Amino acid sequence: MNYKDVERFCLSLPGAVRDAPWSDTTVFKIGGKMFAVIVHDDRHKPVGMWFKAGNASYDILTAIEGIGPCPYFWRAKWVETEGLRPLTPAQWRGYLARAHAMVAARLSRKMRRALGVEGEPDDL
Repeated sequence: MNYKDVERFCLSLPGAVRDAPWSDTTVFKIGGKMFAVIVHDDRHKPVGMWFKAGNASYDILTAIEGIGPCPYFWRAKWVETEGLRPLTPAQWRGYLARAHAMVAARLSRKMRRALGVEGEPDDL
């Protein structure tokens, strides 16, 4: 899996959009809320990821070499990866889909419907 694959996958999730609020990132959002970020170096080369994790996943992920608490967002259970190697392609898809679902679940019912996100928060 490469960064273009990550981008395609994130944008394939219901209601997901790409944003670039900071020059050194590509941000993926749903309903205006971030769920994943590709971090770039000063030459705009992708060097890692940030994404939202659940409580149990956060503990599991931060125990893996190359994954740690995300600067500025660790209290909200976000993790930071060094490159894409710490996870397999299937793990990336699973964790990114879960990050998307967790953020979507906090949106209003009306917003979830408008974005095409099915189910209630307990179903996600």
